[in-house]
Amino acid sequence: MRTILVTGAGGFVGRHLLAALGAAFPESRIIGAGMPNEADFLLDVTNRGQVFEVFKSLQPDVCIHLAGIAAIGAAKQDPGLAWAVNLHGALNVADAIMANARHCRMIFASSAECYGASFRSGRKLDETAPLAPMNLYAASKAAADLALGALASDGLLVLRLRLFNHTGPGQREDFVVPAFAGQIARIEAGMAAPEILVGALTPERDFLDIRDVCAAYVASIARFDSIPNNQIFNIASGHAVKIGTILDMLISKASRDITIRQDSARLRPVEIAHAAGDAARAAEVLGWRPVHSLDDTLDSVLAHARHSAG
Repeated sequence: MRTILVTGAGGFVGRHLLAALGAAFPESRIIGAGMPNEADFLLDVTNRGQVFEVFKSLQPDVCIHLAGIAAIGAAKQDPGLAWAVNLHGALNVADAIMANARHCRMIFASSAECYGASFRSGRKLDETAPLAPMNLYAASKAAADLALGALASDGLLVLRLRLFNHTGPGQREDFVVPAFAGQIARIEAGMAAPEILVGALTPERDFLDIRDVCAAYVASIARFDSIPNNQIFNIASGHAVKIGTILDMLISKASRDITIRQDSARLRPVEIAHAAGDAARAAEVLGWRPVHSLDDTLDSVLAHARHSAG
């Protein structure tokens, strides 16, 4: 029986992933580790001693490391915590594997934000594009990405997934799609005036459905032992969509007329005009391709927001 440990299990991706792993690997022991009342095991990745004890006790065969400060705004508000969790937390997990569970395969949730200024080329980026982070969140994730890659030379079994924007039911309103959907749902419920506040609408981003992201983790576990160590895979749709187009699609699904107003507080100081990823390597090696349409994804997010508002 294989033991699969998921850090950050109480977060948005973790909640969806635990269910997906249980369905894909029914004979495996699936363990969620994270904050109290959200996981099977308490795990603060900044607590090095605790991390070492968890790996010594559980002896996982696979660790999917999701735990992190995931929102750009949250990282900016508390830079020390972002570095402690995103970089040092990842290193604590890797060191615990090396010390207490060397057979454990580590799958790291990296981010397309790490490419940063490389997106200015206007091309779809593959895994060879330079990491050039443009915000603190991206810098902390890029540092962890590179550090874990370097540890492979010391024997760490690691695979890095550079995930592009992904969304789905239950994601916090720190992120653009649930922020739009939440406002629409509250307007429909009569809880807010029929006006939606937005940031920049012209940037283009590569969006994925959370179900497709979970499928990428499942494929990574299934193929881990058949590929060379220390592989990197972009997990992307390959298509960039304007934020304004997503807003228009959501508003078209609303039951009330809604006006749009730009909120300066929602504007980022640094914006990339176009960001899209080339996931050909994931398709070839992992056999992974996204299957859910953007329209389907937006329906699921809006349905969840309506349920929450009701």
